[in-house]
Amino acid sequence: MRIRPVSAVTCALLGMTTLFLATPAKAAAPAAAHTRVPVAIGHRGVPVQAPENTLASVDRAARLGIRWVENDVQRTKDGALIVMHDTTLNRTTDVEKRFPGRAPWRIADFTLAEIEKLDAGSWYDRRFAGERVPTLKRYLQRVDRHRQRLLLEVKAPELYPGIERQLVTELRRAGWLDQRHVRNDLVVQSFSAASLKTFHGLRKDVKTGFLGAPKVSELGAYAKFADQINPNHRSVTAAWVRAVHAVKGPHGRKLEVSAWTVDDGDRAVDLARMGVDYIISNAPHVVEDALAEEEDEYGPAFSPLSFLYDL
Repeated sequence: MRIRPVSAVTCALLGMTTLFLATPAKAAAPAAAHTRVPVAIGHRGVPVQAPENTLASVDRAARLGIRWVENDVQRTKDGALIVMHDTTLNRTTDVEKRFPGRAPWRIADFTLAEIEKLDAGSWYDRRFAGERVPTLKRYLQRVDRHRQRLLLEVKAPELYPGIERQLVTELRRAGWLDQRHVRNDLVVQSFSAASLKTFHGLRKDVKTGFLGAPKVSELGAYAKFADQINPNHRSVTAAWVRAVHAVKGPHGRKLEVSAWTVDDGDRAVDLARMGVDYIISNAPHVVEDALAEEEDEYGPAFSPLSFLYDL
């Protein structure tokens, strides 16, 4: 059974409430009341099966039925936006072989033409030999082709002054700032509050996420420019998630929580019981399967009354 996010129900289902209340409960699950099923997001695609942040990884996510993927965006020496996690090229390409005298191989020191010569797949497995570092434009086109959704991280924006405005331009040119994408398919996140504030000022309609776990007393300040608070999963507690959900973001809706990076099914279930909204994973299919198994055992969204959550 493939897990499905809980959606709002029709008024007709309200008539079933008394039936649920009168039905003997199953063996109690250690889940919070009204727990919703989180959505799994592929961290840099599906890097347990394909090289991270490549088109091959996006394709693999699509074949596995993963609707959301996450990536990292940086800028080359000549101003092109590319998709890569590290600020240097040597971990995930053959740059040391092709350009041996260019250490420390920073992205910002190479032109797009130079980066496009690099092999971004062989380091992972010879089956991916010849895989290239994608431009953001090509990446957006591939995600769109698969009808996937994108959690886009502005990586190390302090190294790339003005990247927020450039990102807005690139997203617009690629058709990602129309109503459909903005409403359903795009979240822009960063560890930099300053960068996120800048982006939010340029496009207030686009959902944004702050990477970190602010204190409860600080959530109101972040809610002025962020729709999501996205922490390392190790810092998540049920009480903290409830506190985040109690605050409304810039679009008048409760703040969401995307926890990263979770590859263990049991931990994914624990986070679901704490109420997180999204789980970012190198193995999103493993997360989905674990949550689906939990749903099968304890019922939809782990609670027989969970459908009331969205009303």
